[in-house]
Amino acid sequence: MSTETPTERDVLDAAAHIVDAFAATNTKEYFAGFAPEASFIFHPEATRLDDRAIYEKLWDSWLAEGWQVTDCKSSDQLVQVFAGGAVFSHTVATSIRSGLDPENYSTDSYVERESIIFRREADGSLIAIHEHLSTIPEDSQLTANGESA
Repeated sequence: MSTETPTERDVLDAAAHIVDAFAATNTKEYFAGFAPEASFIFHPEATRLDDRAIYEKLWDSWLAEGWQVTDCKSSDQLVQVFAGGAVFSHTVATSIRSGLDPENYSTDSYVERESIIFRREADGSLIAIHEHLSTIPEDSQLTANGESA
């Protein structure tokens, strides 16, 4: 671990890596952005996921059901740096498809807010140690692509 303060560009690049891997449903690259001890809070889940392995099991269960991200866009990004890490928050618009039968896939799109906490590693890289996903109030005036209405 390093106490060096990351640059805004470092944080945006690390976040983009996670978002891009998620958008591609690229399991290996997506989870590579998170420390093994990372925790996750997702509003649709009943409990906090206390480490990456727990989330990976959940992710694998989604994939087994035919789940796939078809689009993911990040907007309204905010980077807050501090010695040894950063907080990245944004609005994320996601589209998914699910189901095992190509003739009967279901699709869904949603807009949420997300925060990712990064830690600066000894080698200078950033690794996510916490992710929190929350809903957006219905009266927020955001459209399905994450832009203001």
